[in-house]
Amino acid sequence: MILTVQGRPAYAYTGGKPFDAALPTAVFVHGAEHDHSVWALQSRYFAHHGFGVLAVDLPGHSRSSGPALTSVPAMADWLAALLDAAGVQRAFVAGHSMGSLIALDFAGRYPERATHLALLATAVPMTVSDTLLDAALNREPEAIGMVNEWSHSTLAAKPSCPGPGFWLHGMNQRLMERVSARGEANLFHTDFNACNGYTDGLTRAAQVSCATRVVVGRRDAMTPPRAAKALADALAQAGVPVDTVTLEAGHALMAEQPDATLDALFGFASRPTHGAR
Repeated sequence: MILTVQGRPAYAYTGGKPFDAALPTAVFVHGAEHDHSVWALQSRYFAHHGFGVLAVDLPGHSRSSGPALTSVPAMADWLAALLDAAGVQRAFVAGHSMGSLIALDFAGRYPERATHLALLATAVPMTVSDTLLDAALNREPEAIGMVNEWSHSTLAAKPSCPGPGFWLHGMNQRLMERVSARGEANLFHTDFNACNGYTDGLTRAAQVSCATRVVVGRRDAMTPPRAAKALADALAQAGVPVDTVTLEAGHALMAEQPDATLDALFGFASRPTHGAR
């Protein structure tokens, strides 16, 4: 559906069901040079099992109007404004990669609005190498190829996504190329720069008040599991109920392990909220 957020059209996929703000809400936030479609299986399952779903396209990505936002806090504020536009006060929020930083910042600065928080393929800090930043700015097809290769731990995860015969690498590359073609110039660099420049992660972790699940890929070359440890420790030190789930996958968790990712999210999001501090 299309919402007006901060004066501009914004798209949120509702999982094949009309959005109902009276239901518990699940929000899914994609990563750099991606869109809502990376959450295809998970968002549809949630929508057909008792949740209102908002799988967003961030500003300047696919069906949401630009310009793209240049910082993680600005994207978190946009997410809060999107919930306002949808008539939602509180939601389960899941974010992947760059989206995990957005979800973290949102839950830290708007703690009363997050019922549960899921951070997938995350890292704090989420540094981006100078080589990749330069490629994203000056040779975007090369940057897409690099990230596509590093995001996958296998040529064809079994049983693949969404079923046998689908080419994980090809699907992801075409998605990034499509998001790039529909977006503004240097969109990939804008996203990476936002990740690289975000320094508030541990501060925000100390402000989170809801149960949090960190989901990592054992073979993730982009945000390896060790890169999430400082964040998990900061959440635990702040008194937040936090656990870590490790999947046999690379960075592209939702594609390589769609069912396992869904299992890690749905049961967690369905828990009562009384465990939060």
